[in-house]
Formats: sequence, structure tokens, C-alpha cells
Amino acid sequence: MTTARLLDFERLEAIPATAFQTAEPYPWLNPEGLLTNEAFERLRTQMPPLEVMKQSFGRRRAHGQSPHDRYALEYRSDLPVADVWHQFVAELEGPIYQAWLARLFGNDDFQLSYHWHYTPRGCSVSPHCDSKRKLGSHIFYFNTAEDWDPDWGGETLILDDGGRFSRKSAPDFDDFERVWQADALGNRSLLFYRRGDSWHGVKPLACPEGRLRKVFIVVINAQNLTSRLLRMIHRPAGM
Repeated sequence: MTTARLLDFERLEAIPATAFQTAEPYPWLNPEGLLTNEAFERLRTQMPPLEVMKQSFGRRRAHGQSPHDRYALEYRSDLPVADVWHQFVAELEGPIYQAWLARLFGNDDFQLSYHWHYTPRGCSVSPHCDSKRKLGSHIFYFNTAEDWDPDWGGETLILDDGGRFSRKSAPDFDDFERVWQADALGNRSLLFYRRGDSWHGVKPLACPEGRLRKVFIVVINAQNLTSRLLRMIHRPAGM
């Protein structure tokens, strides 16, 4: 029996690289439907329970930026999560998704890692540019109109500083010249390329207590000599 695929490969292939690469103020894309509708529902309804998440609150950030408070869980292949999540990661590790990333980024020298973030009321993601070890991120959103009111916030904001700020600084949301709001409800995701001006963030959530903003993030890590050596050491025999 063949397992139905989760990613919509035809949808991936239909996205032109120029739509990503020429976006302002830096490369980003907020597509709808990269997961099949059935896959989105399976993944959404089988998210890891809050009890297995680790608390990450009050951690100091570099450059005076406010903490990014949330519950977090790093993906591992031996993690006791629903099988559909292991299938999803297998597709992300597969040739079609990897070729799609390489086509949009113009770079195939990367390695992926994954984590879930659940964010409660009052928490935010202060404006930042991500660390230099990253090439970018692909955020899959898993809230719908059934469990989330758009008035509560939760959208990732793409921020344009007009070249005024060092990435080693801590501007507020109101300091940015232009703002784009990525749709974050339903079968949506956000892909962006990390640069020194790739400011983004999420304003404090206004959801009721007990509600959570839920995302799964694919981190596209730049390869370095150490990571290449580790990958070679842990590569299965015969590959």
C-alpha cells in the first residue's frame, strides 16, 4: 500500500524562483497549499502535546533584543510523535523538496533541522535577523479559524528598516519604515532568506489563556566544514 504524500509537489514546482528572489525588502514567500489538504489536517490534528514541549521563557537574547518566549520541541528521528510527522520530515529530506529549496535559494549546500514552537498569550518574537549560521527558514502554520481569531495576532511580520539598523541592535516594531504581514491561518507557510537586513517578528499575542500559536519550522542551515565532517561520519555505510 502506497502512503499518500503530504507535500503537494506540483505546487512546489509551479512557484517561480523569481517570485521569491525579487520580493521586497528581501527574499520571502507566503504560499498557500504546499501541503495537501488531507496532509494539513492530519498534521494539525496530531501535533505533539504540550506536555512534551520544553519551556523557553525569559532567555536573554543578544544585542538587547526581548526574549522570544514559547514552548519548544526539537525534532529527532526517535521522537515519539505521530507517524505522519516522521513521514513529513522524510519528504522534507527528500529530493523534490530539497531541489525546490536549492532552486529558490540558488544554493544547494545546506542542511535542515526542525522544531515546533507553541506560543501563549502575551508572548512575542521581537524583531531580529536570525543568526549567520542560517540560510533561511520555512515556517509552516498550524492554526485555523476553528481555534484562532485573527484579532489575536500571530502573523509573522516582514520588516523593512531601509538599511538603517545593524543586525546587532534591538529596534521596536514601530521603528520600521514598511511592514508586510504574512498570512498565518490555514494551510499557509512562510519561506524567507536570511540576510543582514532580513528583519522579522511577531507582535505580542492577544489570544485567551490556554490558546497557543502553533508552528513547525524548517531551519535551512548553511553548511560549514564541521557540519560536513559530522555528516560524513554519521552517514550510513554504503552511501
